[in-house]
Amino acid sequence: MDRLERWSALDGAVDAVQRVVHALPAGQVRDALHGRWLGHPVHPLLVQVPIGSWLSAAVLDLLPGDRRTSATALVGVGLGAAAPAAVAGWVDWAELQRQQMRVGLVHAAANAAGVALYAASFLARVRGRTALGKVLGFAGLTVVGVGGAVGGHLAYRQASGANHAEAVPHQVPDGWQDVADHDSLPVDRPVRRYVGDVPVVAVRASDGAVHVLADVCSHLGGPLSEGTVSDGCVQCPWHGSRFRLDDGWNVRGPATAPQPAFDTRTVDGRVQARIRREGPAVRRRA
Repeated sequence: MDRLERWSALDGAVDAVQRVVHALPAGQVRDALHGRWLGHPVHPLLVQVPIGSWLSAAVLDLLPGDRRTSATALVGVGLGAAAPAAVAGWVDWAELQRQQMRVGLVHAAANAAGVALYAASFLARVRGRTALGKVLGFAGLTVVGVGGAVGGHLAYRQASGANHAEAVPHQVPDGWQDVADHDSLPVDRPVRRYVGDVPVVAVRASDGAVHVLADVCSHLGGPLSEGTVSDGCVQCPWHGSRFRLDDGWNVRGPATAPQPAFDTRTVDGRVQARIRREGPAVRRRA
């Protein structure tokens, strides 16, 4: 798997497929496919349906008795559910880092081969060739299992879809901490400063208010301090996620988690910040 991450021969295919995914006229549906509404990627949730259906079909195939109709129905359910899961996966994949995309491409190829085998299994079953359908089904389950293992490497070893800013509230010192001289902060331009040893992005608004968020983007760790500010939001320079300066809320994906935010105050010309323990969703309900 480590060699696969470094396999640059895949880059031509990676670039070609990425262009196709970015060209899809998904609009605001893209955020829904990322899982912004859910708070984490929706692809891992969607894949449970085809995998569960196909695994259940395999169990029925192994049991004695005639369960051909039930097993065929489960194979069909899995095929129907595979399409939305794949679309969500491709949308997430197109916003990853190069090494992650190489692994993700192999993950998708294995899953596509598994779907093809299950499609052939379904056709064999409906045509009455049950034994062939079972063989193709077990072959499909094996290939999908391999694809799942590759996906596990992508998710857990390479942290695809993880919240890369989750540790910030646990790393910053408690209480108010000095950040910067108020007058040294440019207006409406993000700059990197530190709360303790933790990098933050500080933005001084035109009315003098200072907003402070964790600098590490929750999507893939991009530096928000190198991004742009507009309409009360800061945009990550890597993949375009937008976060509201007031409370860190992710108003546009691919980020699915909000950004850790800080309360601020100015004392004797010095901006001080303190981690905000209530998330934006809690504050909005209050």
